[in-house]
Amino acid sequence: MKLNQICYGLLAVSFVASFWFLHPVWAWFLMVNVLTFFIYGADKFAARRSWQRVPERTLLAFGLVGGWPGGLAAQQLFRHKTQKQPFGRWFVGSVVVNVAVLVGVVYGMGNWWG
Repeated sequence: MKLNQICYGLLAVSFVASFWFLHPVWAWFLMVNVLTFFIYGADKFAARRSWQRVPERTLLAFGLVGGWPGGLAAQQLFRHKTQKQPFGRWFVGSVVVNVAVLVGVVYGMGNWWG
């Protein structure tokens, strides 16, 4: 599926590009969220025109690697994937995993520094 390859290619380019910035973690977070937002928008556009769609697994993967705020914003703005189950449960699960990892990293860094 070519569309899926394009999505993951953009994700890989964003990952590599984030290392060119002074704060690569923040750069990655910004880029993956903007990219996730636009991919949700493109999927909604494709859905309205019966074109090739972005697979749900790809949307979930983008959320899982940190793009969930962009995905959440796009869901609300475009009214896309807000009612569909089990996608909604998987999306919430990816948010919980991201927040748990973030808390773990912050807590771990606090113990490491202090």
